[in-house]
Amino acid sequence: MSSSSARPSAAPLRLTRRGQVVLIGVPLVLLAVLLMSLAGLFNSPAKASDSAADLAVTPTVTVTVQGGQSLWSIAGAVAPDRDARDVVADIVQLNNLSAGAVLPGQQLFVPTR
Repeated sequence: MSSSSARPSAAPLRLTRRGQVVLIGVPLVLLAVLLMSLAGLFNSPAKASDSAADLAVTPTVTVTVQGGQSLWSIAGAVAPDRDARDVVADIVQLNNLSAGAVLPGQQLFVPTR
């Protein structure tokens, strides 16, 4: 009886189609997510100012909404020399309003400039 010391050689590694997709597709998806994240970081809005000295505080007064008043009437009463659309936009932004409706008794910050 002769003993054979030669081992059979291992077959080369073969990937199925699903294995190829996983091996190539997952890193590509991760790379795409990374690139999109970096693009979002670099395209984010610029900061308002480089230093605190450049920032200006918007002068405001507090107004209590009366029955029958709207943002338009408040804007016209507070700043008759400005375009009412700009004043209404400022009021909405200052008070973080989601809609243009206000309720009687509600207190609003209104720009005085």
